[in-house]
Amino acid sequence: MSPRVSRRGFLGLLGGAAALAALPACGALPAGSTGEVLASALPLPEPFRVPLPVPPVARPVGVDEAGAELYRVTQRVVEQEIIPGYRTPVLGYDGIFPGPTFETRRGRPVVVRHRNELPVPTVVHLHGGHTPAEHDGWPLDLVLPVGDTSDWTGHHGMVGDLAAGEREHRYPNDQRAATLWYHDHRMDFTAPAVYRGLAGFHLVRDDVEDALPLPRGERELPLMICDRAFAVDGSFAYPGLDQGMRSLPGVEDAWMEGVLGDVVLVNGAPWPVHEVDAARYRLRLLNAANARRFRIALTVPGGPAVPLVQIGSDGGLLAAPVTHEAIEMAPGERFDVVVDFSVLPVGTEVTMVNGLDGGRAGDVMRFRVVRSAADDSRVPDRLAGIEPLVPPAGATERTFRFGRGAVGDHKGWTINGTSFDPNTSLADIRLGEIEVWRFVTDVHHPVHVHLDAFQVRSRGGRPPSPYDGGWKDTVDVRPAEVVEVAVRFTEHAGRFVFHCHNLEHEDMAMMATIRTV
Repeated sequence: MSPRVSRRGFLGLLGGAAALAALPACGALPAGSTGEVLASALPLPEPFRVPLPVPPVARPVGVDEAGAELYRVTQRVVEQEIIPGYRTPVLGYDGIFPGPTFETRRGRPVVVRHRNELPVPTVVHLHGGHTPAEHDGWPLDLVLPVGDTSDWTGHHGMVGDLAAGEREHRYPNDQRAATLWYHDHRMDFTAPAVYRGLAGFHLVRDDVEDALPLPRGERELPLMICDRAFAVDGSFAYPGLDQGMRSLPGVEDAWMEGVLGDVVLVNGAPWPVHEVDAARYRLRLLNAANARRFRIALTVPGGPAVPLVQIGSDGGLLAAPVTHEAIEMAPGERFDVVVDFSVLPVGTEVTMVNGLDGGRAGDVMRFRVVRSAADDSRVPDRLAGIEPLVPPAGATERTFRFGRGAVGDHKGWTINGTSFDPNTSLADIRLGEIEVWRFVTDVHHPVHVHLDAFQVRSRGGRPPSPYDGGWKDTVDVRPAEVVEVAVRFTEHAGRFVFHCHNLEHEDMAMMATIRTV
């Protein structure tokens, strides 16, 4: 483990990363992404040389008075070798990027006690969690740094519940088995905080999934895919207006549409390589990029793409598997797939590519098939039951328009022409009722809804795309498109948000308050 970095030292390193004049944006916009490329100022490493890291599994430290398993996580600054030969200061859950993976079970609540030893406030959100409002990660419910005496009571004129140093999040885990993830969700600074490392997996398992003969153990891999750029000293380069992440939100004008890095990281490693058996593997794919979309495919020299058999989406298992040649993923989306490496000869190299970029970001990682092995796993024709959300006659219908707009006296991103206001709800929704929502966009906006997943009904007036199946909590809405979904909120009354998961858009006010009643 790398040594901790002092707050003053970390802020100094951020200041070094702020010399963005040496980090020009590339001229060509990658196909299918809304954003601008930030070029690294150091030599990029050769791909497929670094082994794929697998985040460690978090271990409980006890049981609380209500019988929930108790976990402790310390958020702190460390230096981590991401680009070989360089040290990168990261904001890490337990001092690592990605953070530890939580392995939980449906119906078994857990409590995670976060301690903030960073130089800035944080907010933890469990993305995809069916979570009470007070534990969801409201953007203004700040956890202040341990010992920080700064006045945060009127953060940008908005007031939340402030916790000094620590906060507990109680997760009921009363939901289907699924690939969830947790990340920072602080008002105005989600993008730089996630970019600098505050993200990790949270897996929910259940008896339905356990009964299926799917790959497991070392043949089940969580893969957090994202892109980053690096300053000449190895630090993360990010074009934030406030490199200290304390008061002034937003990015330089050139990156208002989104920050695209030129280095692809998988589980925090640049273009890694992983040795596999000639057997089936389960890959839990997560797009944790700030703004970049990926079109994921597995290629082999001189042969067709290796099929990606999708078994799950954001909200867990599909009803039946769907086979893809490639999968398009917007920020925040998850795709659970099975890949059969047994169809390939031992010695084959399989490259995961991104079909939306022809440059270095067109490569993601590589698998090497290194040995024959026994394999009793399979993908059954039926996976799980999915209740269809059928809006009744006269169901409430709402339209939300995502677009550029004025945010106070500067440019930003809005929903229905308004910027985020914690005290004004764009929708009050009765628990248990099914509604129809329409998301309308100008450019790409991946829309994420807190509290409950939804089902896609149509896209551009046509049936849902091949990537829209199952329960979704994040949906990619393409330029000038209308996506219609059926949504139903259950159990937890309170104040929640929905927003664009292009994190630069979110930080520049493309978020709205909703209330469940």
